[in-house]
Amino acid sequence: MENANNITEFILLGLSQNKKVKNLCFLLFLFCYAAIWMGNVLIMTSITRSQLINQPMYFFLNYLALSDLCYTSTVTPKLVTDLLKERNTISYTSCMAQLFAMHFFGGIEVFILTAMAYDRYVAICRPLHYAVIMSRPRCNAAVMACCSGAFLHSFIQCLLITTLPFCGPNEMDHYFCDVFPLLELACTDTHRAGILVVTNSGMMGLVVFVAVMLSYMLILYTIRAHLPESRRKALSTCSSHVTVVVLFFVPVLFIYIRPAATFPEDKVFALFYTIIAPMFNPLIYTLRNTEMKDAMRKICCQKSFWIGRQLI
Repeated sequence: MENANNITEFILLGLSQNKKVKNLCFLLFLFCYAAIWMGNVLIMTSITRSQLINQPMYFFLNYLALSDLCYTSTVTPKLVTDLLKERNTISYTSCMAQLFAMHFFGGIEVFILTAMAYDRYVAICRPLHYAVIMSRPRCNAAVMACCSGAFLHSFIQCLLITTLPFCGPNEMDHYFCDVFPLLELACTDTHRAGILVVTNSGMMGLVVFVAVMLSYMLILYTIRAHLPESRRKALSTCSSHVTVVVLFFVPVLFIYIRPAATFPEDKVFALFYTIIAPMFNPLIYTLRNTEMKDAMRKICCQKSFWIGRQLI
């Protein structure tokens, strides 16, 4: 690839060139990344070491936490280290690898959120068939389908970019390698590629978002006749899911559903789905979830007991 292009590396302009702003962002995003790891690892540990793993909702939540960790780790570590440097560069190969990984793990997250919405729909709207529809083999097949769909999506994105020639300039007004900033740097007409990107990313995100929101509208319609206690529990669970979906999808759609172009605001919106949403997901799924809080409490008690035994 390097032989086909004059560009062997890209210069990332990052979030800001102001030293004070960069130092403040370094502390903020370092804290966010630590919180993402602590929150998602705690969720995975609590689910896998308790009976919650046998429930489809928490089975999918476990994979969502894992995809969150992988997804944000493709962007955040480099962002944090780049904030301490004067000149930020990324090689062509690393740029393509980052592009593929980000869209792969992001795609998994999109499809896992869809699977979780379907799980809630079946649990509330078709409770008598829930055990059959959401059996463990079918849940495993759903996870495999999520990974396969994400791989196909990411592969198409990377194929579009790697076939383009880059001959300069090589300055990218972003903090990571993404499709639209790369299209702007290509030294050829990218109109057709831009349409394909919007079709692949934007329309996929829009269709999934509409499908997920429709499933929750059907849930709301179904629970209107339920007893107040059952209705309250269903609303509590679904409101957490809807919050996560909106927090992730709205900025994604803002960037990918429009014609190929970049704006200065894109970097701020990208922060929401690469860092902010993965950081808030553990809080959203645990603060209003009694089963998760009980599982976490048991894990913490077991650790305290083990530490006490070691000290004795």
